[in-house]
Amino acid sequence: MDVPPHCRAEFPPRILNKAEEQQKTQDNTEYFLSSGDKIRFFFEKGVFDEKGNFLVPPEKSINKIGHALHAHDPVFKGATHSSKVQAVARSLGFHMPVVVQSMYIFKQPRIGGKVPAHQDATFLYTEPLGRLLGLWIALEDTTVENGCLWFIPGSHTSGVSRRMVRTPAGSMTGISIRGSDPAWDNSLYVPTEVGRGSLVLIHGEVVHKSEQNLSDHSRHVYTFHLMEASGTVWSPENWLQPTAELPFPPLYT
Repeated sequence: MDVPPHCRAEFPPRILNKAEEQQKTQDNTEYFLSSGDKIRFFFEKGVFDEKGNFLVPPEKSINKIGHALHAHDPVFKGATHSSKVQAVARSLGFHMPVVVQSMYIFKQPRIGGKVPAHQDATFLYTEPLGRLLGLWIALEDTTVENGCLWFIPGSHTSGVSRRMVRTPAGSMTGISIRGSDPAWDNSLYVPTEVGRGSLVLIHGEVVHKSEQNLSDHSRHVYTFHLMEASGTVWSPENWLQPTAELPFPPLYT
């Protein structure tokens, strides 16, 4: 893996001025925003020292790899377009599904961070809604202790009230948040512990989260999103956009 320069701290450490802080924020944002058609590496917090060296083994430092494994890596491309996945999509009534993104999420032992409650359509918005599906494949057993998924049953029927959108070209921030989530009742969440090899289907509008991994066991998953392309508009404000080099590939082969 290549460690992007903005992940490395400068040594000796010094206080950054406002312009330098803004530049670092822009570098982080640009690295993320331009990852939709690439394979890029995203790290857990606190895994580098002040010299930019790893504080943990490099393979234990990664939060996730994304967002185009399905396009550039033959192993993940094969898994994404497998006959089993295509059969699932057909059974759910997908006519022209395309793959919009993919991620390998590590949920490292002890340091794997929590993922706050959210709806995938906040980040991957379509018109009409209901055209997005996440496929979440557990590569290891997932438990409450190592950070399994939690869902609010029935929450996919309430619409989407918050969106993450790209800001106009030249903006300092690159992305902004529009709207806000309601105060979801914490007592409504149901843990979803599944065994290695299980497939979890995630509706684009269902509310879900995962807690920090406080166990000694990792929780590796491969996940990707499908969109029904027929009759669907992919929002031009989404952070992820198809490119001339990599349009969203059709699932069916």
